[in-house]
Amino acid sequence: MRDPEPTGMQGAGAAESAVLRTSVALDGDGTAIADARHMAAAFLTRAQSEYGLPLSQRGMDLTQLVVSELVTNARKYAPGPARMDLSIDGDAVEVAVWDSDPVLPVARAADAGRVGQHGLEIVMAVSQGFSAQREEVGKRITARISLVDEPHTAGTERRPGGQDRSSL
Repeated sequence: MRDPEPTGMQGAGAAESAVLRTSVALDGDGTAIADARHMAAAFLTRAQSEYGLPLSQRGMDLTQLVVSELVTNARKYAPGPARMDLSIDGDAVEVAVWDSDPVLPVARAADAGRVGQHGLEIVMAVSQGFSAQREEVGKRITARISLVDEPHTAGTERRPGGQDRSSL
């Protein structure tokens, strides 16, 4: 892996409408998870310093947590190639991980006694949005994470678990 570089600046020029993107093919070795986490942190830090985009420590930490969980699942359940795409739009980052296995993940019922296999629950709880979709080959899992401590979404009241009142 190489250092991520924000690419694909799109928008009308205002920071809040700008979209920054980066992608990386993930190696199948044991370093892919840590490398992906470091890449996400470097991408966000660079986007903050070069484009002045908002970034709280919480936003950084949650992004790295989501990257870790999604890449772990890709490496664990889908032998073969994987890819991570990061895009920043306004005050949120989308983390998308593609892998070669077409089976969509299913969130399990909460179970405090279960050891492990809570990753998808965690991702869904800390994300503003989550989707899993089959692709022509494999699947893509996408999570949207706020980069600021309190997302400013007009007409919605934030609730635990990343849900807002408008989606209930």
